[in-house]
Amino acid sequence: MPKLTKIYTRTGDEGTTSLGSRRRVPKDALRVGANGDVDELNSTIGVAMAMGLEPRLAVALLKIQNELFHLGSDLAFPADSEFEVPRIEARHVEDLEALIDELWAAVGPLENFILPGGCLGASQLHVARAVCRRAERSAVTLAREEHINEQALAYLNRLSDALFAMARFENFSRDTPEPLWDSRA
Repeated sequence: MPKLTKIYTRTGDEGTTSLGSRRRVPKDALRVGANGDVDELNSTIGVAMAMGLEPRLAVALLKIQNELFHLGSDLAFPADSEFEVPRIEARHVEDLEALIDELWAAVGPLENFILPGGCLGASQLHVARAVCRRAERSAVTLAREEHINEQALAYLNRLSDALFAMARFENFSRDTPEPLWDSRA
C-alpha cells in the first residue's frame, strides 16, 4: 500500500504529473483526465453517502468506492506497466448487474422518463450518475488513443445504470415520488 509522508512534492509545478508507472505526462493528458473524472465520481458518491442513504445503498456504495480506486489504479498504470496493481475485473461488472437487478425488482419498471430529483440522497445519486457518464466518455476517448482495460469501460457503463437504480431505490425507500418528465411542458 502506498505511504504518503508528504502531500506536496513540487514536481507538478510545471504542469506535469507522474502516472503510477512513474512516467511523467502533462496534467491535461487524456489518461490523467479520465482518472480525475473517476476521482470526482468517487467524491460525489461520498457526498451522497454523507447524506445518510438507505443502509443497503450505503453498503453497496462503500464497495463501489473501493472499486473506483481499483479503476484509478487501472488508469494510473497503463496496461504495459510492469507493476501489478488492482484492476477492474469481470466480477466487478457482474456484481453491479446483480445489484441493478435487485434494486430494479424492488422499484419496478419505469412507466415514464423521470427527472433527476426527489429526496436529497436520490438527487445526489443522480449527480453521481451524470459524473459517471462523463468519466465513461473520458475513458472512451482515452481508449481511442491508448489501450485500457476493457472491463474498465464496461464497469463505468454499468455503474451509471446502478447509480440510476440507486436513485430510484432511495426515493422508493423514502416514499418520495419520482419527478416525472412532462413532454408537453
